[in-house]
Amino acid sequence: METNYTRRVFIKTTGAAALVAAALPVWAQDDKKITVAFVGVAHIHTPGYLDEIKKRADVQIKYVWDHDPKRAERSAEKAGAQTVADVKTIWSDPEISAVIILSETNLHYELVLAAAAAGKNMFVEKPLGITADESRKMAGAIEKGNLIFTTGYFMRTDPKNLFLKGEIEKGNFGKITRVRGSNCHNGSLGGWFDTEWRWMADPKIAGVGAFGDLGTHKLDILMWLLGGIDSVAAEIHPVTGRYGDCDETGEALIRFNNGIIGTLAAGWVDIEDPVKLLISGTEGQAFIVNDQLFYRSQKIADSDSHKPWTDLPKSPQAPMDQFLNAITGVKNEPLVTPQEAAARVAAMQAMYKAAREHKWVRVS
Repeated sequence: METNYTRRVFIKTTGAAALVAAALPVWAQDDKKITVAFVGVAHIHTPGYLDEIKKRADVQIKYVWDHDPKRAERSAEKAGAQTVADVKTIWSDPEISAVIILSETNLHYELVLAAAAAGKNMFVEKPLGITADESRKMAGAIEKGNLIFTTGYFMRTDPKNLFLKGEIEKGNFGKITRVRGSNCHNGSLGGWFDTEWRWMADPKIAGVGAFGDLGTHKLDILMWLLGGIDSVAAEIHPVTGRYGDCDETGEALIRFNNGIIGTLAAGWVDIEDPVKLLISGTEGQAFIVNDQLFYRSQKIADSDSHKPWTDLPKSPQAPMDQFLNAITGVKNEPLVTPQEAAARVAAMQAMYKAAREHKWVRVS
């Protein structure tokens, strides 16, 4: 990734040099790379993250660890890094300023607590943990260590979602009454998890099935836009049986703390997912259909829900780049907080409980 900081700038006067140096992150001033390690490379997004990091001239991947040595070797070869048999090598290496944890979800708790104890900043793939209790303990350890953290909620970088957040904050929807969110694909139908990603369709390892895997992304957006959740009801179940008892689709009914009613749909058995989001209020309405935003507010004269709304903010960088930027010293990156990540796990856990028990469940 090219940045202004990778170019050599020759300053003619000492005063000008001091001003520029003060404005630059520490890494830019001394031209040093930050050094990171991958702790677990089991997740389906691992290849994409490796590609992202390899584009950055300011980041060096030193180590790759995974409990599966062959899996570690494949990723290490791609990263130009070395494998380590013992993850403690990473925790004890002072050169490692950050770790990217992409292990199976049931290993997150042990690895995150160890990373926090070692003082390592961390990117942890979603969901943060298997249970709300474990996730809150992880969040507490990260915060206690004053560590930089984020997770892979990339939908926050969508200009349409950023625009809607701004309009909600301005009050241009009036009193919001209901929302609908959907995030579905054909992963089961296409056999995406038949090979090395099979663990992601095993709730004992992943913590969730299709509904939780995809639903957590749109759940994050709904909570990011509208706040905390009071209680939920849900129906979640398998469809094809391709992955045994692993759920492949689901829908939840949500009661937000502020009284808004919402629904969340997610699954791996949809051939298309054209209607991604709907927000309805007493003075405004928005919906995203086929990746186009339609918006009307009685407070905005030129708004028209019959034609796409295209006046959108610029998209920020992806979560991984935001995280790495923050490690290098860039301020005010819009990172997901540890408590936000834990809150999504708590809400999702309540949805699965509601589906099992066929009743409303309070999010605690």
